[in-house]
Amino acid sequence: MADAEIEQAPVGGGMDAFEGGAVDAFESNVDAFENNDGGFEEGGEDQGAYGYAEEDPVADIEPGNETKLFGKWSFTEVECQDISLQDYIACTTPHATYLPHTAGRYQKKRFRKASCPIVERLACCLMRKGRNSGKKLLACRIVQHTLEIINLLTDQNPIQIVVEAIINSGPREDSTRVGGAGVVRRQAVDMSPFRRVNYALYLIATGARESSFRNLKSMSECLAEELINAAKGSSNSYAIKKKDEIERVSKSNR
Repeated sequence: MADAEIEQAPVGGGMDAFEGGAVDAFESNVDAFENNDGGFEEGGEDQGAYGYAEEDPVADIEPGNETKLFGKWSFTEVECQDISLQDYIACTTPHATYLPHTAGRYQKKRFRKASCPIVERLACCLMRKGRNSGKKLLACRIVQHTLEIINLLTDQNPIQIVVEAIINSGPREDSTRVGGAGVVRRQAVDMSPFRRVNYALYLIATGARESSFRNLKSMSECLAEELINAAKGSSNSYAIKKKDEIERVSKSNR
């Protein structure tokens, strides 16, 4: 009897009121959608058909999540002005690293080192002459101090200065030995973009090493001075002088 009374007991008006309120809210939203051509009035201009703002995936990225070299220098602003070297100077966002020490096996296959970050390649070029072989952490610290000095002197992104210095320091023409059987002459040849980058790094590192030898200036100061002069195209740079000499000799052997 008690069960029958429970079954026959009328349901309270709370559920009916809830359903009625939901229907009224839905109809009001539909009317607002039709009157506003797809947007809801209460939510503002950027709200979509469902009544909430559409998310921008770029806006969700926090500024602190960007990969910056040594936590300071951004890769997003760096540009390679020379279109022929864009594939061989790894300075854009896909090659962004926190440190110039990726421990990548770039020598295992031909041309693989083109994908090595350009600042790391500069650090590797500093490990020349036998007493400096393998001292990668020392080279990374020299590069870090160099970038700090460049930023203080130029007030620019030092990665951009490094890229411009490499573009200006790579010879575009060279001469090679042609002939045999005792008859040898030199013939001018064009230099490939990949070799231009390699030669520029070699000249910059060599110039900085020679200028810092038996000098009160540190290696970081000499390297910063070399990069700044090379980026300007100044003849005070060892790399620029060597590049002009190579191109002048090859011009005479055309």
